[in-house]
Amino acid sequence: MTATDPAPDLERATLAKSASENFPVAPFFLPRAWREDLMAVYGFARLVDDIGDGDLAPGGGDARLLGVEPDAAEDRLVLLDAFEADLRRVFDGTPRHPLLRRLQPTVRRHALAPEPFLGLIAANRQDQLVTRYETYDDLLAYCELSANPVGRLVLAVTGTSTPERVRLSDAICTALQIVEHLQDVAEDLGRDRIYLPAQDMKRFHVRETDLAADSAGASVRALVAYEAQRARDLLNEGAPLVGSVHGRLKLLLAGFVAGGRAALGAITAAEFDVLPGPPAPGTLRLLREAGVILRGKG
Repeated sequence: MTATDPAPDLERATLAKSASENFPVAPFFLPRAWREDLMAVYGFARLVDDIGDGDLAPGGGDARLLGVEPDAAEDRLVLLDAFEADLRRVFDGTPRHPLLRRLQPTVRRHALAPEPFLGLIAANRQDQLVTRYETYDDLLAYCELSANPVGRLVLAVTGTSTPERVRLSDAICTALQIVEHLQDVAEDLGRDRIYLPAQDMKRFHVRETDLAADSAGASVRALVAYEAQRARDLLNEGAPLVGSVHGRLKLLLAGFVAGGRAALGAITAAEFDVLPGPPAPGTLRLLREAGVILRGKG
């Protein structure tokens, strides 16, 4: 690397986004090895989402690292193809991007399979091609690609994966994805994406133009409340995952569930008006939710 190499800055900028997530990514109380591995997984997941959302750092540095020609540096599908090719080098060669080089020791240490990573890439490809979801089941199928692989990777990294824990983790991760969609209705609409199922929009008499308002009307609020309850039910379904593990991993998983519940609490406190911007939970709400979960009362 030279003094002008942008790779370290791009890597740091991507990893720094962990501070703005609804849930703790790699909190201080975890063993150092776990923190490093979870941050490596997060770096991959954050970068692929940034590619899919068009949120890469300006200047085209990531595209150059992935070997994409300058005239294609804004083509998200080309970037995702290049990113997948670099991911495959994690398993059989030397990747180009620093975040994938960071991921390689984690993959080798835990014998991680490529499928969860490929699922996250596939979800972002789908975002370029599918901008509306007709049914709730269609949305769940998307979450199977966009969210559930993350929980499965956490279980694999911590050596605690079992079929039942994967099932519970999937429920939590899908819930967290739905919560994020509810927080980001206005932002997603700005990207010409709607993750509220069309069948539900029709049921609550919500039109796409209603989602472009500065503030939500009664029908939009009722729809958001309905989807929020679905997410809450999924979090409750997955919550036994926390009690199935021990020690510091229990704290981490409680943080995931608490993050989702706290975000739902913030949406409820905003009276389900998510259009002015994402209702964000405060730290105290998050800690209260975590305490309830750890005491086995929720």
